[in-house]
Order: sequence, then C-alpha cells, then structure tokens
Amino acid sequence: MTPLRHRITAAHAGDLPVLRGPFLAVPSPMVTEIACGSFPDFVCIDMEHGAVSPETAENMVRAAAVHRVSALVRVPGVDPVAIGQALDWGAEGVLVPRVNTPDEARAAVDAARYPPHGSRGAGPGRASGYGRAIPAALDRAARETVVALQIETVEALDRVAEIAAVPGVDLLFIGPGDLGVGLAATGRSTTVAEAVDTILAACAAADRPAGIFAMTTAGLAPYVGRIALGIVGSDATILVAGFDAAFA
Repeated sequence: MTPLRHRITAAHAGDLPVLRGPFLAVPSPMVTEIACGSFPDFVCIDMEHGAVSPETAENMVRAAAVHRVSALVRVPGVDPVAIGQALDWGAEGVLVPRVNTPDEARAAVDAARYPPHGSRGAGPGRASGYGRAIPAALDRAARETVVALQIETVEALDRVAEIAAVPGVDLLFIGPGDLGVGLAATGRSTTVAEAVDTILAACAAADRPAGIFAMTTAGLAPYVGRIALGIVGSDATILVAGFDAAFA
C-alpha cells in the first residue's frame, strides 16, 4: 500500500485524483471495517466530535489496517500527548483541529515529528512493533507521517499564509462549517466561498496541499484541481441517510 503522505503529494501534483475518505465518529471497529470494505482512499477517526476513546481508536486503526486502508486520527486539539498516542497506535497521520496561529502549527508539527525535526517520544507502541522495531519506526515516520492542520476559524483565516509556510505541515484542511459560524459571529462580510478561496490561494502560493470537508463527493467538485484530499461525510451521516431512506 502506497503511504498516504506519498499519495497526497501525488494528488497535489495532479498525478492522482482527489483522495476521498469519511470521518468515523461511531466508536466501533466493526463500523470501521464496514467503511473500509467500500475501498475509500483513507478513513479519519474522529476523536474531536466523535465519542471515541483511546482504546477504541487504536482498535479502529487496527481494523483499517486489516483492510489495508490508511487511517488518520483527528485528535482533540494541539495536544502533544494525543498526537503522539495516535501515531503510536499506527495511524499514518493526524488531523489537528482549530490551529489558529503559526505557533500552534509549529507545536503540532513538533509533537508529530521525531528529533531532529520535532520532539515526539519514541515509545514501544503498536507502530514500533511494541518496541521490537523502533529504529525502523523512526525511519518510516520520517518518510510517511502526515501532519494535517484544520483551518476553520476567523483567526486562522487571517493568518493562513503564515500557517501554510510552517515547515513540516503536509496539508491544510478547510472546515467550511465552522468557518461559516465564525464569520457570522464576528459580523464579517466575507462569504464562506470567499474564505475558502483565500485559504486555497494561500496553499497554492506556499505549494502546500489542501483538503476540505463536504457532505457528498459531488460537494468536492468545485475544488477539483485545487485540493488533494476530501473528507466526505461520516459514518453517522451515512447511517442517518440510510435509515431515513429505509423508513421514508
């Protein structure tokens, strides 16, 4: 399986289509396996809005690995412990929400990278074969770990060019829903579409891959050619749609 980080780079260059995968917020390895049976490019286990405990999240990463599907973990925030744990479980990368400043971006990168590029600790977790293969895990992490940062607030929008320039960031991920809430709450005249365009332009200027959330694959269509990755809905929204259709 080609590492997700390499596929993001290829999609950014236009050599692959936009990578697509769902959020998984239901705390269930079984649901993870069902989702992976549909052959998404990746899954993103949601520990920010989902009710997913660390133990369950590790088993969800393991379930994705059974199907050879890359797993990202959306951690609760810029938390070195949470970031390190997710990577120790064997996740290919982290999606860090609410990154508002270049300093927070640097902190996320620092937590996700081993020295000399960061301060992540080398522990005997699943990613290192429970301590049997720490040198190989360090080498693999240097080549394959994805650090994706969510741009979803007005503060982040105002500083997106600086955030995009932080070394070690692999992708900026746009949260249009929270952006819309923030713009409305602050009385900005900027539309969500204009904010998204500003973020995508900053990514292009920094040659930084971009991603965005959409409820459906069709919702990604306006951004094709400008994004490398799209998170499409979630297990919960897909369940809602299925049950609503079944009992309409």
